Amino acid sequence: MRAFRVDAPLTIDGQLDEAVFSRIQAAGGFIQQEPVEGEPATEDTEVWVLFDDTNVYIAAHCWDEHPERWVANELQRDGNITSNESLSVMFDTFYDRRNGFFFQTSPLGALRDQTFIDEGNQNSSWDTVWEVKSGRFEGGWTVEMAIPFKSLRYQESDPQLWGINFRRTVQWKNETSYLTQVPASYSYWGPFKASVFATLVGMETPEASKNIEIKPYSVSTLATDHSAAEPFSNDFSPSVGVDLKYGLTRSLTADFTVNTDFAQVEEDVQQVNLTRFNLRFPEKRDFFLEGQGIFAFGGVSVTGGGGGGSTADIPILFFSRRIGLSQGQSVPVLAGARVTGKTGQYSVGLLNIQTKDKPEAGAFATNFSVARVKRDILRRSSVGFIATRRSPTIAGQNSNFEIGFDANLAFFENVTLNSYYARTNTPGRAGDQSSYRGSFDYAADRYGLLLERVMVGEGFNPELGFTRRTDFARSTAQARFSPRPTANQHIRKLTWQGKFDYITNAAGNVTENRAAEGTFRIDFNNSDTWTTTYTHLFEYLPEDFEIASDIVLPIGGYNYQFVRTEYGFGRQRRANGRVYASRGTFYDGHRTELGYSRGLVTLSSLVSIEPGVTLNWIDLPQGSFQRQLLTARVVVTPSPRMVISSLIQHTATGENLSSSVRFHWEYIPGSDLFIVYSDGRDTSAPGFPTLQNRSFTVKITRLLRF
Repeated sequence: MRAFRVDAPLTIDGQLDEAVFSRIQAAGGFIQQEPVEGEPATEDTEVWVLFDDTNVYIAAHCWDEHPERWVANELQRDGNITSNESLSVMFDTFYDRRNGFFFQTSPLGALRDQTFIDEGNQNSSWDTVWEVKSGRFEGGWTVEMAIPFKSLRYQESDPQLWGINFRRTVQWKNETSYLTQVPASYSYWGPFKASVFATLVGMETPEASKNIEIKPYSVSTLATDHSAAEPFSNDFSPSVGVDLKYGLTRSLTADFTVNTDFAQVEEDVQQVNLTRFNLRFPEKRDFFLEGQGIFAFGGVSVTGGGGGGSTADIPILFFSRRIGLSQGQSVPVLAGARVTGKTGQYSVGLLNIQTKDKPEAGAFATNFSVARVKRDILRRSSVGFIATRRSPTIAGQNSNFEIGFDANLAFFENVTLNSYYARTNTPGRAGDQSSYRGSFDYAADRYGLLLERVMVGEGFNPELGFTRRTDFARSTAQARFSPRPTANQHIRKLTWQGKFDYITNAAGNVTENRAAEGTFRIDFNNSDTWTTTYTHLFEYLPEDFEIASDIVLPIGGYNYQFVRTEYGFGRQRRANGRVYASRGTFYDGHRTELGYSRGLVTLSSLVSIEPGVTLNWIDLPQGSFQRQLLTARVVVTPSPRMVISSLIQHTATGENLSSSVRFHWEYIPGSDLFIVYSDGRDTSAPGFPTLQNRSFTVKITRLLRF
């Protein structure tokens, strides 16, 4: 595909009425990924790539024979636009067939942007400066985007070769198509498979110039906490600080922060945990977001999440939420600096941060350092190392050091091999302080096979990382068969999958877990899904486990089994989400679970409700208890750059109620105003819930670009 220079900036209004669109032929001929791989798209899409000295411009005609059937109800920035009619553009600006930038919009003009590393490690929290407008014409809808060169990273040479692809989603048909053919086996990961992108020629980047961003902030908080060791009321704490971003080259960026604000302007969504292992939550703080994927190690994402799947037990060697947060409280950060980006075949990530004391959070002045280097090899593979260090603290805590080496290899269309070896060094800590992983994954559309071995030593202690558990060795085998029936007009795909996990302690002489799992799934053509899973487990408790207040499971081995069924309603429905039920034995008792997750009730394109319910009833010989979590988020989106959301979370058994109201306005691209109110209340006593804590925060940032 060819990019064309324009003499004057485009007017970003979604109208495509400039003369250039009649002079220059568009690219088209999109190819289906779903439902019929390789067939021409049933709705035409025409796209242009233009540029001047400041911006890259994307324009498109998205033809559609039935606009009255459009699914267009998501306006929130970085919302689930893929569940709507949408158009996405992906740039591989280094032309390395691995990494890139992703921009997406819809007929409503919604914005979604993210970066991706190694064809799949996404950073969906990354936001940058760009503009988009959508319009409508008799045969469909139109798009105009303006993406400043300063919002991208690319090589110094000029002219450029970039990789590029476009994705069109026609949601009312449940159809996905691309400018270049993307295998159905890539599924959700299709937009990030840079190895199948088209080549964009003709792009000319601006001459070298200043690339400086300064982002000062001001924040004021009025806080009350009656549950603190020293209770306080209406404590006023104003603060100012600044982040600075400097482009060392067009591909390598230095970030500096002074008196960093790590206040939570968005509350973590609570989770129910009935295991003896920790949960992890994703990083949301701006300073850590750009280049975050570079720090991924051993084929595992650094972004966290609730855990699950084959990666749940694999250690994360650098998990940025370990910095500036302690015991659920923010810890003051004096200053920090980092360098991220790419130079030639090398990806580099360097970070150093100094925190202050906060005794009430159990935190003392500490220095954190991270170094990550990866080198591209072969066509889509890489090798690298990572090193982290936490300095000794004035409280006498020992230093902690870790180092690891990894290889991430991709062959053919669907074969990947991931491996790493890592060691930590914590003076005075006993046991093996090493860890390793090796995995083979064949992930075709019809067949799949996964083989994996993970070991984490008893003394392995990555204090700048995250470990769900230590002292274990896990072997996993998983096989899948996923045919696509051609005679059934309602069913798109069937999946049968079997999985076996075998976990011992690191020495291999004690069996801790065995799990045999069988899954059957139906993907319907209307985008609904139905999944049923049978699981048989053996778990050994090496010590007494207090699963609930005054209910303790004794040391020993437990066999239990359960069945879980889930029906997912497609996003084209006004009310959608996942309804699930589970029933079976649990340790030496029984457990019943009902729930509704990822819910969305669309009242209009401006107003939606996101309900969630998790109900657990557990009966054990030691006693019975319940775990109930109710959540509801109301979202009002007056425009793509303004959102008002209210989140309520109630844990009935924990006897607490938390609520928050958050106003976010991106009043200038890259500059934000936040107004946040949140409180936590005790519901154990009769009458109106008693206030435990409360905060009111106003934060404003201003982006200055030079």
